[in-house]
Amino acid sequence: MMEWAVQEVIEKYNFWVAIVIMLIGLYATIAKDNLLKKLIGLTIFQTAVFLFYISLADVGMELRTTWGLRFGTAPIMWEEGLHKGYVYVNPLPHVLMLTGIVVSAATTAVALALVVRMYELYGTIEEDEILEEEMKRRDVNAVAN
Repeated sequence: MMEWAVQEVIEKYNFWVAIVIMLIGLYATIAKDNLLKKLIGLTIFQTAVFLFYISLADVGMELRTTWGLRFGTAPIMWEEGLHKGYVYVNPLPHVLMLTGIVVSAATTAVALALVVRMYELYGTIEEDEILEEEMKRRDVNAVAN
């Protein structure tokens, strides 16, 4: 039982850390009313996804015990009979996450610009106050028409 716990739970601590960070970001995105705090939560969530995918790329020190999923990525040049060869970390998830980081930075920049524009328009970045102000504007427009 203890061996199972070590192999299946403790050995994969990086996945547990990624899940905890992901939940923190999800909580901040959903529960907070401040738009800037929501944006920070979204950025934390994106970072946890990057950590999770980069953790999947690791094949570990041996093929039998891996940090990532068991036999999750194939090693480059491996001879089974002699147990010789080179084991490299799979570069594909790293390249994909590099692209994801660039897209994340651009998305965050656009979202920050939108938050600044909303502050200029409504005078606040609290979601409930913005919705209340928008409802007042709709009521005024409905009466005017």
